[in-house]
Amino acid sequence: MMYTPPVSQDLDNDNYQPENPAATGPITPEDFRLPSVISSPIPAQPVQLSLLGTTIYFQEEQQINPFPDASYYWDASTMAPLNPTSVAAIARLRAYKPPPFPLWDRLPVSRRAAVLMLLYADKKGDLRVVITMRAASLRSFSGHAALPGGKADSEDETPYQIARREAWEEIGLPMDDSKIPAPFAIEPLCYLPCSLARTELVVRPCIALLHSTAAASNLSSSSSLSSELGSPPSPLPGTEPASEPTVEGTLIPRLDAKEVAAVFSAPFHNFLKRTDESPPSVSSPRSPAPPQGEWYTGNWTEWNNHPWRLHFFYVPVTDQHVSKPAFSSSTAAESMPAGDELEVDQHPGRYKVWGMTARMLVDAARVAYGEEPEFEHNQHFGDEEMIEELEKMGRLTPKKRKRDDKM
Repeated sequence: MMYTPPVSQDLDNDNYQPENPAATGPITPEDFRLPSVISSPIPAQPVQLSLLGTTIYFQEEQQINPFPDASYYWDASTMAPLNPTSVAAIARLRAYKPPPFPLWDRLPVSRRAAVLMLLYADKKGDLRVVITMRAASLRSFSGHAALPGGKADSEDETPYQIARREAWEEIGLPMDDSKIPAPFAIEPLCYLPCSLARTELVVRPCIALLHSTAAASNLSSSSSLSSELGSPPSPLPGTEPASEPTVEGTLIPRLDAKEVAAVFSAPFHNFLKRTDESPPSVSSPRSPAPPQGEWYTGNWTEWNNHPWRLHFFYVPVTDQHVSKPAFSSSTAAESMPAGDELEVDQHPGRYKVWGMTARMLVDAARVAYGEEPEFEHNQHFGDEEMIEELEKMGRLTPKKRKRDDKM
């Protein structure tokens, strides 16, 4: 890297002094130290500095990680083995079987949808969940938090296959388990009862665990979904992407800017709590302080003549790197909201997770941890009673799919 002095500094002036006024003798790297930058996987390289006819070489200053406590689902080095609480939570999810819901098979394909609730372990072995922010260009729920997911493409797709296909399209998570790079492996855990979207889509939550060690084996045999899936989901005819999924040894998100504005994560157990549960560790003084604002609010509403608890969670994002799309053109960039537009004005530094997504996260945490929330909530899981009532009323007839219709 060649250093060029700013034009405003008059190097011909006899009174010119280097940045360090106490410097005497030959110029040293201390006089022109480069600033620290955000941590990068690229190791520090020798830097060539040419100044006043003298060339010197020195190492860049050690880079600093601004989020030392953060964990990411695409980086196994930031993940630890499951702790005992998380092991028990995963065991409960594996054992959970939702009540039969034969109406799913009678629904028009245009009314079927599924989402992927992808769990992984953080540095303490606690579970976190991957959440997206929807693009501003989408017709429905633009700019809202969501789980990766979308509509069925055919009658033959299982909910889990729908969820995995949509996760490929939105965040680049390979559909085919054989394309998942070592040391990762994805284990399907269970389905939850179906929920009803505001657009009157019937949405099946699919919970899965991202293992971060190559030692995970025979995953499907231990899963409550194994009999339904049979084998890891593969692209269905007519749904395979134009190019084969490649991840170059990582699961680093590759976001579709037309669908996803950001990807972040949240502490899974916290969806049972009224307040922030896990502030940054005091052992890491560089960790950002949690942003001001509340974690949870909620209120009751009535929907289709049913009482429905509306949950609002405000997830801190100042303690993690939020992944956003890389734009190939200014036109694509113009269709996306700016970073601060994803946040809630009265809760800067937090992303709002609410509505159906929040309800599904609360239900999943109840099953996983065997606990009831600290706040008021619906006792039942999902909205299947409501869905059956709407079907009898003739409300769930085929929908005409629009070009950019998601959920």
